[in-house]
Amino acid sequence: MPDLRTWLNEVDKLGQLMTVENVHWDLELSTLTEIINERSKTRPAILFDRIKDYPQGYRVAANLVSSVGRLALTLGMNAGMSDMNFVQAWRQQVKKITPIPAKTVSTGPLFENVKEGKEINVFKFPVPRWHELDGGRYIGTDDLVITRDPEEDWVNVGTYRIMVHGPDRLGLHMSPGKHGRVHKDKYHARGKPLPIAVSFGHHPINFVFASTDVPNRVNEYDYAGGVLGSPLEVVKGPLTGLPIPADAEMAIEGEVAADDVLPEGPFGEWTGYYASNQPAVPVIQIKALYFRNDPILCGFPLLKPSAGDNIHFSLMRSSLVWNALDEAGVPDVKGVWCHPSCGRFLTVVSIKQRYPGHARQTGMIASQCRTGAYLGRYVIVVDDDVDITDSEEVLWVLSSRSDPAQSIEILRRAWSGPLDPRIPRDEVGHSSRALIDATRPYEWRDKFPKVSGASRELKDKVANNWRDFLEKKLAGK
Repeated sequence: MPDLRTWLNEVDKLGQLMTVENVHWDLELSTLTEIINERSKTRPAILFDRIKDYPQGYRVAANLVSSVGRLALTLGMNAGMSDMNFVQAWRQQVKKITPIPAKTVSTGPLFENVKEGKEINVFKFPVPRWHELDGGRYIGTDDLVITRDPEEDWVNVGTYRIMVHGPDRLGLHMSPGKHGRVHKDKYHARGKPLPIAVSFGHHPINFVFASTDVPNRVNEYDYAGGVLGSPLEVVKGPLTGLPIPADAEMAIEGEVAADDVLPEGPFGEWTGYYASNQPAVPVIQIKALYFRNDPILCGFPLLKPSAGDNIHFSLMRSSLVWNALDEAGVPDVKGVWCHPSCGRFLTVVSIKQRYPGHARQTGMIASQCRTGAYLGRYVIVVDDDVDITDSEEVLWVLSSRSDPAQSIEILRRAWSGPLDPRIPRDEVGHSSRALIDATRPYEWRDKFPKVSGASRELKDKVANNWRDFLEKKLAGK
């Protein structure tokens, strides 16, 4: 199983790795990431070294899977595919995944350095302050929080944000309904502390599946192994027995006591807003700290969605919503696009209309399937002549084919959470959904005015004939 360092070498061969030196950990690192994303078509993976106040070799890696090419590479797919080709390929591959149990090994590079007791100090690492109004430095943005269900004995690997309170104390934020939160609540209901392990640097496939939906009660390591076709290697944490990636760059073990809480946040979340600062969240008391020589801390800056660092969420959710529509028996779905500039808030589905109500059925299911339900906001259903990855085209169709009085359905009391910026703090838990039918009205769709402009087929033909000219004249524009 390749580790993070091998993966970075492969990304470098693709020409998608940028090394940046002498940046400051306090805001400058994350701001530079945002600027690079906004000005670069490829949104390269970035490896920060010689970070101010820290020795050379103590690095931060960010933007790791923020391109379709690097996401495909991570999942063992062709790195040259387009966004929608990835969605199509992944929705087929995800149906065939058979989990392969992780292989437990006796030791790994993670234990090159072991610190316990007063030697524990997470400030030894260049933990960034990511956003200007953040309540502190966040070591956990691209992390693996590892817990075990005390009743059913299955292990969950999830990504939850983690704030630094002190050298050996970390604030842990987990939204209601998430598996790690369920495990914590079960332990605390028994009057016991939650045993916990957290990895802060690892091969990106771990983060991909820790932060997205996998089948319930399926271990994320095993699922990732099924994707790659070979088992991931893990070591048992010496204190908790929890499985930690053997080649992790840095990790901790500890416990979360029921009565040990501290204020947490605010933090600039994936929504593009500062969200859910809370007066009391659980604290991880670190019992042991492990790290490789010259460790790499993985970071997911959580920039404004328009910066594009969350494209991998968009691609994978699009595949899963599409599969959910198929499984529900919705015919002739031609595309699904969970818009990367809107996080979970906007999903666009294209269909070839087959019967009255087809568009409404599509919108209802896309908004309430497992992948689409949490913190959704809008689902737009369009005809199959629309390029749903083109925001300009979607806006044109939305405004020209829908009628506000007839085309919008509202669902109330749907699944929300504490990160929703639109919901008052005392009402967190539910939100509404708007389903917008932006298809041609079914009853007279054949008489709807014809679209002007060149057809897709004509555009493809002309573009192919003029390929060299266009590539030369439009290069870099």
